[in-house]
Amino acid sequence: MADMLRTLTLEDSYRSDRSNVVGEFYVPCLSLANRYDRAVGYFTSKSLALVARGLEGFKRNGGRIRLIASPHLTDGDIDEMRAGYTYREIIAKAVLRELDPDTERPSKELAGLGLLGRLIAQEAMDVKIAIVHGREGLALYHEKIGLISDKYGDTVAFTGSMNETSSAFLDNFESIQVFRSWNENDKGRVDILRSDFDELWAGRTPRLEILDFPAVAKERFIALGERAGELSNETKDPEPLVVSTDLTTLGWARLPHDVELRDYQKTAIAKWLSANGRGVLQMATGTGKTITALAALDQIGRQLHTRDLSLVTVVVVPLLDLVEQWSAELRNFGVVPIKCRDLAASWEPAARNALAALRARRKGSITLVVTNATFRAAAFQALLSSIDLPLLVIADEAHHLGAEHLRTALPAHAQFRLALSATPERWFDPAGTDALKDYFGDILTKLGLKEAIDLGALTRYRYHPVLVPLGDDEAEQYTELTVKIGALMRSQEPDSVSEDDNSPLGMLLGMRSKVLGHARAKMPALREALERHRDSFFQLIYCAEGGAPLIDGGTGPRQVEQVLELAGKELGLRAHTFTSREHKRQRRDLLRSFATGRDLQVLVSMRCLDEGVDLPDARVAYMLASSTNPRQFIQRRGRILRRAPGKSFAEVIDFVVTPPQDPALFEIERRLFRRELARCVEFAGYAENHGEALAKLRELRDYYQLLDV
Repeated sequence: MADMLRTLTLEDSYRSDRSNVVGEFYVPCLSLANRYDRAVGYFTSKSLALVARGLEGFKRNGGRIRLIASPHLTDGDIDEMRAGYTYREIIAKAVLRELDPDTERPSKELAGLGLLGRLIAQEAMDVKIAIVHGREGLALYHEKIGLISDKYGDTVAFTGSMNETSSAFLDNFESIQVFRSWNENDKGRVDILRSDFDELWAGRTPRLEILDFPAVAKERFIALGERAGELSNETKDPEPLVVSTDLTTLGWARLPHDVELRDYQKTAIAKWLSANGRGVLQMATGTGKTITALAALDQIGRQLHTRDLSLVTVVVVPLLDLVEQWSAELRNFGVVPIKCRDLAASWEPAARNALAALRARRKGSITLVVTNATFRAAAFQALLSSIDLPLLVIADEAHHLGAEHLRTALPAHAQFRLALSATPERWFDPAGTDALKDYFGDILTKLGLKEAIDLGALTRYRYHPVLVPLGDDEAEQYTELTVKIGALMRSQEPDSVSEDDNSPLGMLLGMRSKVLGHARAKMPALREALERHRDSFFQLIYCAEGGAPLIDGGTGPRQVEQVLELAGKELGLRAHTFTSREHKRQRRDLLRSFATGRDLQVLVSMRCLDEGVDLPDARVAYMLASSTNPRQFIQRRGRILRRAPGKSFAEVIDFVVTPPQDPALFEIERRLFRRELARCVEFAGYAENHGEALAKLRELRDYYQLLDV
């Protein structure tokens, strides 16, 4: 169900160097919760105001809060205790001091206290005070745990150093560990934290004394709630309760001191600025498109900042992993972005709050990173339409946005636009390609494979095409599909000629690709290649998706499992699959193990390594299958050619299926094979062993009369 905590994408931990803890954790969780148990450090007005973050949604859910805190004692309080005053009276006085109705408070602080006051008035919030009876007298309770639960019984528990004080939210380096009750690995820890809190609340924890919240303190809380309500009614545009993500630069991106741009990156940025902040950067995978875009964001931000203007930046990416990758790079540039993905409840409150704050202060910048799926959803589109500030759209892997269901979602009022792609031209979709150009502008720079290698942006490589035949039954399937594809392509129906996998042509091309990808002859050829690298690390194997298509319409075993059996069990290589079936945490551990060059030798994948995963250490890639779209091969080769310490060259072993060469299908096969063979020929031509690689492709090029590619 959409309102369950388990539908949120939660990290295992949050640290202020890589996360907006309030916006990414508190707000989405509390927006779906109806119970919040929290044990904090000091009971101060600032800490209480910040506890209120995310509670508007919680309040609408009819939620209940149980809060345990330790009093904030001054030196004077401690002196009075030593002088013999009753400690309970001094603690009550310390609590009341934090809720003094005559104290002048910032409107944000008052708004937060007011919300808690209303919850207390509605008997939706209970507070208790904890003190420790130590060996040398009274001590303060400093445990930091929390449990957030929904109406379905799911609980998110957390513990760590997140003191709910003003400094903890704004200045200090803080971190929390997160545990989910629906995760088998976390359930035991959640149960322990639940038991600990319940025992604490009931006053059954040894050496701890739990005091009821003073009645006078409740009255003061309720009065603060009424005062905050009156102020809200009097103020036409109340200042929103927000936490600045970057106090020193107001959210503007700044190029890190340890990043030195290459000349081609500087040239690309200059061209984009000269084109009034619009255009496409066509740069080979691995050449630093992300850094180039963020450096451009830095430059446009400096121009706007000098004119006292604001900026909202929306970075659109195709995959969840790319959200994390871009967010990490943005943090290196001094920006803590809002990550928009999954349910609107997990990001919309933080995004709207940040926009309100930006309008209120009239200077600065905020950045949103959003997946394609969330970008086109109604909630994000409504947010986009409400933006009345200068807007920059950065599209990573921009070719995806040429699809009809995505290009219609691009905001027409975006003043600045930047598209990034190694392959902006869409496969069999000229309308989508033209739409991208119309929206983003001209291609400003082209950095191809050869130029990137010559400039030292990518590593040199050796390329080994391995030609494999189809079996008789596979050739029969291939021929049948090719006949249907030819008929459809000759019809030139607009709805048929489309890159969309669900279009008639897309479905047929996908079926043809599966036949080629699962060719049985690839397995013995792979064995031979792997045997030459039994002692090597940093190896990637790209497999065909799913199982082999059978002539009766069924499917055979999954190729990824066949390859793991071959590499791991039969050849004794330390190998593991890297697919969507592995949990996100496990995939992260696999990447770390792979990068050591000591533990894991081989990663076996299908599409999970295509976009959004950075593996610069990879040295050897086996291309068992690629989709019908040449873009996939281009992206994969770019990943294997990324530079890394100690990496002098890479090796790509490409398993190329030779079609049955039926004379009746010559023209359609030639048309289909032209682009597929072109990427092989191009890659062979730039390889260190280009003569050898091109020689292996000569016979195929001769037969299909494609010596011009």
